[in-house]
Amino acid sequence: MPTETFEFQVEARQLLQMMIHSIYSNKDVFLRELISNASDALDKLRLEALRDDTLDADVSDLHIAIETDPEARTLTVRDNGIGMSHDEVVQLIGTIANSGTAKFLQELKQAKDEATAEGLIGQFGVGFYAAFMVADEVTLVTRRAGQGEGTRWSSTGEGTYTVEPVDGAPQGTAVTLHLKPVDQEDQLFDYTSRWKIREIVKRYSDFITWPVRMAAEAPAEQKEGEAEEEKAAPEPETLNSMKALWARSRDEVSDEEYHELYKHISHDWTDPLETLRMQAEGTFEYQALLFLPARAPQDLFAREHKRGVQLYVKRVFIMDHCEALLPEYLRFVKGVVDAQDLSLNVSREILQQDRQIQLMHRRLVKKVLSTVKEMMAQRPENYATFWREFGRVVKEGLLSDHENRDAILRIASFATTRDQEEPATLQQYVERMKEGQEHIYFMTGESRTAIENSPHMEAFRDKGYEVLLLTDPVDEVWVETVPEFDGKPLRSIAKGEADLAEEETEEAKAEREQRQEDFAGLLSWMTERLGEQVKEVRLSSRLTVSPACIVSDTDDVTPALRNMYRAMGQELPEAKRILELNPGHPLVEGLRKAQAERPDDADLAGTAELLHGMALLAEGGELSDPARFTKLMAERLERAL
Repeated sequence: MPTETFEFQVEARQLLQMMIHSIYSNKDVFLRELISNASDALDKLRLEALRDDTLDADVSDLHIAIETDPEARTLTVRDNGIGMSHDEVVQLIGTIANSGTAKFLQELKQAKDEATAEGLIGQFGVGFYAAFMVADEVTLVTRRAGQGEGTRWSSTGEGTYTVEPVDGAPQGTAVTLHLKPVDQEDQLFDYTSRWKIREIVKRYSDFITWPVRMAAEAPAEQKEGEAEEEKAAPEPETLNSMKALWARSRDEVSDEEYHELYKHISHDWTDPLETLRMQAEGTFEYQALLFLPARAPQDLFAREHKRGVQLYVKRVFIMDHCEALLPEYLRFVKGVVDAQDLSLNVSREILQQDRQIQLMHRRLVKKVLSTVKEMMAQRPENYATFWREFGRVVKEGLLSDHENRDAILRIASFATTRDQEEPATLQQYVERMKEGQEHIYFMTGESRTAIENSPHMEAFRDKGYEVLLLTDPVDEVWVETVPEFDGKPLRSIAKGEADLAEEETEEAKAEREQRQEDFAGLLSWMTERLGEQVKEVRLSSRLTVSPACIVSDTDDVTPALRNMYRAMGQELPEAKRILELNPGHPLVEGLRKAQAERPDDADLAGTAELLHGMALLAEGGELSDPARFTKLMAERLERAL
């Protein structure tokens, strides 16, 4: 059969030109694609040999070989797999995908970042054409297993390709790249360099099932007196480990091997805290090997922090940071997910919508959360380390992951007023609740010390109620969206009324009503005087030592949360707060008597302002007019001397 010349279809020419003109800065992926194709060919031969006993094919040493010739500037990737017939070459290599190429090209042009563009290479069967990123000409020689005649395909990527028969071709496929000169502006690496080949194979194809070999370096000069035929041919070098740890049984892998893989993936020099294995079988098969680090990276809260686990398809590395597999609140999890039936359509946008990816996402999340729950029960020291390092991040899931909100609440722990050292889970808190207690009490603040010294804590401390001390910024947000746990409502001690009274005696009730009547005039007068600052002035049941405190209404946003929204550029409507007075404090009692005697005394209005200002400062708030507060305070101190 004579040499045939064909023209590429229009879309194929467009794609080739995009490849040739360097739309990717990371050209190393071309070798990943060629090795992936070779691995697929070996898989197909092994399967066909099992199905067809009469297949005339050698399956004794299936492998992939890489050959370089620095002088000729060629790189060859060779396999002894299934190979292709003449018609298959024309169909599979001469044309690009039977359908979808136009859509692919459109996505390629619109790729928002280099990583997305890189990932698209393997889509629609165009991985072979990545070779034109680094080669001026590509030649393919192939022979299908069981057939006698081979086929040579060749092209410079300029619009045409040739196909011709070839005798004596070995079983399998050899792709030879005539490499571009290294000194070209867009050709940064010499792909005939042995160290570069090793690096690429180690990074992208280390876990390929088949050995990837490269001929050993030429031996040193012949020893004196040694005959040429006596020299033993050096053994080829195997570049990949072929150790897919996630595909081997737990008994076959040591903890040290798992730890080395974690360090390789995460670039963390410490051992992981926990190792998680998953294997899903059935209609959709995948394996996962995940790691929980022992410490948080410094950039965990940085916007540019890269998250996501490595994605493999049939042990071929596809993506370094696959964000679609785990939610952002588990961004610290490292590891590998290897899918068997996932297409190489790895556009980040499409991954978000892929049903199989979504299924893996749900299962991986549940596996991580269940592992943390198991740590709580069986390895409390590990859990304590985990929550100290990553608790702030995990609590973000209370806002974004409604499906797993209860599971997150059950693995969360919080500082409480019961113990200075040991945090408590919500389950432990509920089990310790006082008889008749209906709410889970909490307070948010900048630090444990600030909360414990807050006036809001006084009555709760005196009556022995345990309070959760929430000091992470995310706590201000999630407590607004999580109404209850195990049927027990969560309640802020700095909002609404503090209903702590046990069953009230007739005498106590009468005393409370009399006190309310005695202070009615003062409360009305102060509400009028401070009307621009507060919504209401009322008597407090939460104060035992301090004269006053500021509280928010039950459904109002806290000042701290308002400040967080303001920092993000979102202004919330201002809401006046409530000033509560301690009727048993001498200052408040003295102000009541003075106001009853001298209702028009201007000095008393200043005292009311001071009382409000002190309450703001006691909770760590900001004064609206610090200069006036200082002036009033100085005047009162002067009179007292």
